[in-house]
Amino acid sequence: MTDVPKQVDYIICGGGASGCVVAARLAQRSDATVLLLEAGGDERVPDVEDSRVWMRNIGSERDWCFTTEPQPSLNNRRAPLPMGRVLGGGSSINGLVWARGHKADFDSWAEEAGDPSWSYDSVVEVYKRIENWLGPAHPTLRGTGGPVSITLPENPVPVASALMGAAGKAGIPAYEDLNAEAMEGPGGCGIPNVTVVDGDRRVSMASAYIRPAMERPNLKVVLGAEVDHIRFEGTRASAVSFVVGGQEFTVEASREIVLSMGAINTPRVLMQSGIGDEVQLKKHGIDLRRHLPGVGRNFQDHILLAGCVWEYVTPEPPRNNSAEFTFFWKSDSRLPSPDIQPMLEECAFGSEVTRPQFDLPEDPATAWTLAPGLVAPQSRGYLELTGKRRQDPIKVHANFLSEPADMTALTRCLEICREIGNAEDLRPFVKRELMPGPLKGAALEEFVRNAAGTYFHQTCTAKMGRDAMSVVDGALRVYGVDGLRIADGSIMPTITTGNTMAPCVMIGERAADLILSD
Repeated sequence: MTDVPKQVDYIICGGGASGCVVAARLAQRSDATVLLLEAGGDERVPDVEDSRVWMRNIGSERDWCFTTEPQPSLNNRRAPLPMGRVLGGGSSINGLVWARGHKADFDSWAEEAGDPSWSYDSVVEVYKRIENWLGPAHPTLRGTGGPVSITLPENPVPVASALMGAAGKAGIPAYEDLNAEAMEGPGGCGIPNVTVVDGDRRVSMASAYIRPAMERPNLKVVLGAEVDHIRFEGTRASAVSFVVGGQEFTVEASREIVLSMGAINTPRVLMQSGIGDEVQLKKHGIDLRRHLPGVGRNFQDHILLAGCVWEYVTPEPPRNNSAEFTFFWKSDSRLPSPDIQPMLEECAFGSEVTRPQFDLPEDPATAWTLAPGLVAPQSRGYLELTGKRRQDPIKVHANFLSEPADMTALTRCLEICREIGNAEDLRPFVKRELMPGPLKGAALEEFVRNAAGTYFHQTCTAKMGRDAMSVVDGALRVYGVDGLRIADGSIMPTITTGNTMAPCVMIGERAADLILSD
């Protein structure tokens, strides 16, 4: 491989939901050269492009296949942590749900950063610029004409409509658009927005941003490029060393380097480049560049419970993205914003423990699941290096459900899901409840710990803020290091309410704005 440049203006490490945005937007400047490095391969394959088969990508060569360490709070189970290893990152392998996040999320970010440009009112304007919303018009809250086409699924499974009816009777109002007023109050239920066009074709951030930008001569995209470390000149991040096909390259950045590799790989590269907690770095013989103890801390993820399963009266094959109903609600009415988000899974969804325990059917057409979800966890995890080399695995101590409040909220969410699923509206779709049944007390807690897993939304490990554990400021600049920013889900101070693809795209847009304004 001989066409890697020696020097460019900007190097973007990671071609995921944020990195694709940053690279494409910076390349719009005709006087700026941009290099995008992506460890994975080409996203233009059937399993990515067909929105109906997204689950085939989980565990494939397009997934980093991270797992947690054994977690005492999950009965010492390891939870898989899928993360996209392909151009487009998670936006190329995920379940395609577009969820912006709640007003309270962004207003709290603005407070943490001391920067009102992260407030809800400000980021709504960024979202409007991103979106080509094909659903019900809402000119004050939704955008049209942007690069990312978003719509409502065509002809959802009938059980989705019945779930809306039952949720309404349980006090959870239905919304035509879950990214409008529903995200400004106590929550609601409805059909999720999805990034799909032509009925079944995925819109990834690779197809929305990078493929059109590849026509520009000032953008170079290198696939199969694994970032090894950042090089420095004094306190300035000056170059990136990476490996392609066993060959190492080093490219200098005359302006800035942007890390967009996600909440596991971004802090890994920071730490192995000498930016992180001094004690952990010295343990592995890594020369300290900047002591930032927050790198790799504050790990957050949404919890999804492989939980409430019913057998169909009449089998119904999955449609669209197989997740055509959700709701946002409060496990406790005293909370300031929603903390739970169950999701319809159009199959019998079980964990490695509960699937054999309850003898769940394999044929997805025979059963459906309302999976309880926790989207405002109090538990916090951390990452741990095992060595100084790129090949050394990183340990993820997720600490799911380690805080008692999370168990309380998730248990309440399960109770609400069972109430809805067993309601009169669902009788035409319920032959019998398969899992979990009316468990109480210790048996219910045991079930939750055996069924809990991840929503695939790893975030918050290089958080934005102003306290001692913050890694970046409100402009996403790494503290104490010149020429280095972070633009991905790791900068979230707290995880957003709902699926995290949309906030990561917004973070990419904000990062590009901030870089260009400098």
